[in-house]
Amino acid sequence: MPRRKPGTLLPLEKEILRTALSLRGSFHGFGLAHAMREQSGSRALTAHGTLYKALGRLEERGLLSSVWEDAAAAEGRPRRRLYELTGEGARIARAEPATAPSPRVAARPA
Repeated sequence: MPRRKPGTLLPLEKEILRTALSLRGSFHGFGLAHAMREQSGSRALTAHGTLYKALGRLEERGLLSSVWEDAAAAEGRPRRRLYELTGEGARIARAEPATAPSPRVAARPA
């Protein structure tokens, strides 16, 4: 598999940025995955590990920032990492054209 060129984004990363832009504010990974499925019928997520690796790459590039949720807000559940789109991330998200949702499995013609 060829390596991607420096500075390019994977389709999943582009979709994350576009969805994050629509969420307007901070979000956590599970909420982002839910929004991606609702908005575009995303099939890009095969596992949550895929999402969190992509979020980490976007944060390393300065397109997202994150902080751990306040322990008091967790109230009996594990704390979540809250992500937010940076100014550069928002600029790139606005510049990326929206893509059509992944096609569902079509019925075979008889």
